[in-house]
Amino acid sequence: MIVENRPGAGTNIANEYVAKSAPDGYTLLFNSPAVVINMSLYRNPPYDALRDFAGVSVFSESTNILVVPASLSARSLRELVALARERPGALNYSSAGAGSTQHLAAELFKLRSGTSIVHVPYKGSAPFDRSATRRGGPALLHQPCRGRPAREVGTPARARSGGAKRTELMPEVPTMKEAGVEGVEVPLWFGLLAPAATPRETVRALASAVAKAANSPDTRKRLLEQGAEPVGSAPEEFDRQLREEVARWAEVVKISGARAE
Repeated sequence: MIVENRPGAGTNIANEYVAKSAPDGYTLLFNSPAVVINMSLYRNPPYDALRDFAGVSVFSESTNILVVPASLSARSLRELVALARERPGALNYSSAGAGSTQHLAAELFKLRSGTSIVHVPYKGSAPFDRSATRRGGPALLHQPCRGRPAREVGTPARARSGGAKRTELMPEVPTMKEAGVEGVEVPLWFGLLAPAATPRETVRALASAVAKAANSPDTRKRLLEQGAEPVGSAPEEFDRQLREEVARWAEVVKISGARAE
């Protein structure tokens, strides 16, 4: 297998290239939720995530962790929501940039919790992470599950997982739903997609290979060290997930007014 990086336009260059490639099972796309988020984040994306791709399998999945600095008075998610409602526009949250998963996940949190919190974007993940670990960032931080930054900015008792289940990296951290806010589950996955017309037997063979690789002992160990967990889902499951996420992110982008910069 040859990995050919085609960066640019928020992954749209790579997405378009694979979408228009021969559906023979030899040219595939390895991407994140960006492939579905971009459908609504960009005005005229050069592909359609549901029409032009067949989901093969989700390789791995992680989540965002919501953390707050020790200086904030809120000691629980319910208290944080109450504070944000009491003082609309007074709290901030940071992200790695407009349209990033942290940005849109936080906008989904605001939508579901009925709060008004101001977005403070950084220019990429590196300055965002540095701000988080220095504790010099905004009052509210919503960042990837990388373990160390989350523990340094807010204690586990004041952090909340944005996934549907607790992460193995920080099993003591409850989910948003457990803490009282529902409908904000945002899985951060990496998965394999193929051009839509790829034969189903080829798609299933590729999915079987992904599941075997993701759940091998060595790969599982390396994924867990990076805050991710192996998946290896079936093509039908991945296709259903893609449909659900296109609809979810379209709602968030529309209400938040987020646009790619």
